[in-house]
Formats: sequence, structure tokens, C-alpha cells
Amino acid sequence: PVAAREASVFSGITIAEYYRDMGYNVALMADSTSRWAEALREISGRLEEMPGEEGFPAYLASELASFYERAGMCELYGNREGSISVIGAVSPSGGDFSEPVTQNTLRIVQVFWALDTDLKNRRHFPAIDWLTSYSLYLDQVGSWWEDNVNENWKDLRRETMRLLEKESELEEIVQLVGPDALPPSDQFALQAARVIREDFLQQNAFHEVDTFCSPEKQFRMLQIMMEFYDTGQEAVEEGVRVDDLSEMDVLEKVSRMSNFSSEEWEERFNEVEMEMNKEFKELEDSLELSSPLEEEAGVGKVSGKESEDKAEKLMEEETSEEEG
Repeated sequence: PVAAREASVFSGITIAEYYRDMGYNVALMADSTSRWAEALREISGRLEEMPGEEGFPAYLASELASFYERAGMCELYGNREGSISVIGAVSPSGGDFSEPVTQNTLRIVQVFWALDTDLKNRRHFPAIDWLTSYSLYLDQVGSWWEDNVNENWKDLRRETMRLLEKESELEEIVQLVGPDALPPSDQFALQAARVIREDFLQQNAFHEVDTFCSPEKQFRMLQIMMEFYDTGQEAVEEGVRVDDLSEMDVLEKVSRMSNFSSEEWEERFNEVEMEMNKEFKELEDSLELSSPLEEEAGVGKVSGKESEDKAEKLMEEETSEEEG
């Protein structure tokens, strides 16, 4: 019923406040606030109220705020603490983010996860668009990660986002001219970004290990992947072929890092990192060994060209003597 839908979110937040006052940390999922707003619009129409944008009531923003602003942490009597985290799902028709419910929600909330249909069609789960989504709690969360996980977390996250943004720009160029037109450094950037997308951002909720990942494990996974990118860029500058980097044996182990159990992941991650550095060293050594051979071949080519020029010059002289 329309009235039940309209009252549902407020009933849910009231129950959440009851458990919060008992000292619990409560998570409330509202699915979906778009259906709730439609019920609000229908009730407003029956009451013959003045409609706002797209027929929604003019007080839609204040109603949304009265729901979301009841979330947060509070100090209770008896030196206790309780909190409510509200996660609301908005389902705009046709994926139109400019409609009133989405826009008014974005003005209130501090975190936005944008679900992408293209990611879902590619079987990439969770299908959260990492370029459109954002969080305004980065500074507060970042201090926790630096204190409890690693002090370089912010820098690592920033470099990773920079790589993913670069991938998005390069993909537009690739669609026009193809990947072969890109310089080797950009080709390798696309490969490194694909490793992060497929092996870090993807998560299998049905896998007994991958269904949960500790903050320490997350950081170490991303650190190794970005180390692969940084070291690979240095190797490309020294002349290592991108095809050789894409055929490194360690990439298979990198793709399985998320499946390492909590008891063994630290030791196995160190092994993967050592093997990766070893392969990079072998590629650079093979490049140094091949350089003298290429130089000798280049000298041979030059001397051969000189002999051809001399032969042509002699033939021209003989021809001129015969004509004389």
C-alpha cells in the first residue's frame, strides 16, 4: 500500500534508533528510496498539494533530509556509544541521475556508490563505477588507515586512482586509432590498470576466502600491483617490450592473490613480490645482453651499405669510360 511505503523508512530508522540507544552499531539499508518517493508523490497528488519538479512534492528534499540526518554516532548515558549507518538505494528510471530524488539525495549524503550497467553486463561485481563514485569522508577514513594499516595508504590510493583515470582517457583514444598507435608506456599503463580492475576491484562473494578481505591484505595487494606498474614503466623506458611484460609468469600468481587465506597471505605475498622483482631483473639482464649483438649487427649493415655504394660508383665510372 502507498501509506505503508511512505511510512516504511521512518519506521525503519526509528527501530534503528532504539538499538542504537542500547549501545549497538546499526546498519540500515533502505531499498529503495525511489519507490518511497513515488509513494510520497502519489499521496501528495491525492491531497491536491502543489506539485514540484516531475510531480514530486515541494517538500521532497526536507523529507529526505529528515531521514538521512538521523544517522550518525552519539554518546549515550552510561558512557556508551552507539551509531546508525544509513545506506539508501536510489533507482532512477533509465539511469537518469538528474532526476529529483537522485539530486536531492546527493545534496545530503557524503558517500555515493554509482552502479554501472556496463560493468554488470561484463560480469564485473561489485558493479561500482570507481570514477563516478566518491566519498567525502576521505580525510577521516585516511587517518584511520594510516594509524592502523599503513602510513602510505593515501599516496597509494591517489596513485591508483590516477592510473584508473588515465586508463579511461586512453580507452577513448584506443577506440579511435587502436592500441598499436599508443606509445609503449601507455600500452603498459592499460595492462597494469586491467590487472587492478580484474584482480583487485572484482570480488567473488561466493568464494570462501574472497568474500571478505582484511584492510591489511587489501593494502598489500594494491601495493604489489602498483609496484608492478612502477617497475614495469621503468623497464619500458629501458627498452623492454610490452609483450614481454604481459607474458610474465608472476601475473598468474598476482591474479590469485585475493584467494590466499588469512593464515598464509603475508608469506605468499612476499613470495609473489620477490618473484616479480626477479623476473623484472631477468628481463633487464636479457636486454643488456642483446644490446652488444644488435650493435654488431648494426655495424655490419653500415659496412654492407658502404660496399654497395662503392660498387655503384665503380659501375658509373666504367659506364662513363665506355661512353668516352
